[in-house]
Amino acid sequence: MRRAAVSVAISALAVSVAACGKAGDKDSGSDSSSSGSGGKSIGLLLPDNVTARYEKFDKPYFEDKVKELCSDCTVSYANAAADPAKQAQQMSSMVTKGVKVIVISAQDSAAIKSSIASAVSKGVKVVAYDRLAQGPISAYVSFDNVKVGELQGQALLDALGSKATPKANVVMINGDDADPNAAQFKEGAHKILDGKVKIAYEQSGLWKDTVAAQKMSAAITQLGAKNIAGVYAANDGMAGGIANTLKGAGISNIPLTGQDAELAAVQRIVAGTQSATVYKPYKEEADNAAELAVNLLQGKDIKSLADTEVTSGSGDKVQAKLLTPLSVTVKNIKDTVVKDGLYTVADICTADYAAACKKAGLQ
Repeated sequence: MRRAAVSVAISALAVSVAACGKAGDKDSGSDSSSSGSGGKSIGLLLPDNVTARYEKFDKPYFEDKVKELCSDCTVSYANAAADPAKQAQQMSSMVTKGVKVIVISAQDSAAIKSSIASAVSKGVKVVAYDRLAQGPISAYVSFDNVKVGELQGQALLDALGSKATPKANVVMINGDDADPNAAQFKEGAHKILDGKVKIAYEQSGLWKDTVAAQKMSAAITQLGAKNIAGVYAANDGMAGGIANTLKGAGISNIPLTGQDAELAAVQRIVAGTQSATVYKPYKEEADNAAELAVNLLQGKDIKSLADTEVTSGSGDKVQAKLLTPLSVTVKNIKDTVVKDGLYTVADICTADYAAACKKAGLQ
């Protein structure tokens, strides 16, 4: 853990009060920052640019909150484009530039461990964002990911209704095993589904719509199109690929879950080709991460912000802030993603979805 180095870093941070500002980035695969670096810079490392939320919501929300909290610092940003080796290089680059606090959503939570340990040994504070990275991190901000899985499982059961029997074949397409969140989503879903339905086919979709589509096609071949009662997809991107496969196989009117409340998923829910998603208020998550980062940069205590404790895959005890996710179905779109300003009714109800929106009471 190199606690001596960490102690030195804390002392150094305590005597240097930093202020912060906003960075812009148009190249999601490379580092970027506004003017300034070093002691006045906070790093933000996100895992990929395929999942819509990171570039559209998490990044700007984080930058805006940092600017609000500390007016004249920079946010140095980089996106790993789903490449763990690139993310390790990006972290090393930020440390070399003198960034003192790095907020990271790990592309591979185990692979990044040595990079985190190296950064901490040089006096850098690391905050795990959304995904619990391994190594000596100072804090973790995410949602209750087991609860996310429970919401997904319950939404699937609710959509199945009377068809939810121990003999009903359900296909499970889970997330990437390199992401610790995937295991928690899976755990929560199994907690709800096991014994209520039959998990007849279960594979990882690697958070990729194309892979999920291939897995769904294999499940249809193995089980038969008429023998599938419902599908659990660990996120909305994969649900999109699965929805296309189901349509191509002539399968309709079966429940399909998702997660992340992507716009395309909300539109599928309106259209009836996806049953539910899980909304994780990204602004709340990004705001909490920004506040933790600023406090660490300024040498302040974070216990009041990170009010619980979790254990990472490397066995490290980490102060954490776990937020509450929300299930979204056609019945509560207005009260969740529209109410919070994530999307407007106009965003959702484009021409292709106008009739479905009217039927759902959105227009």
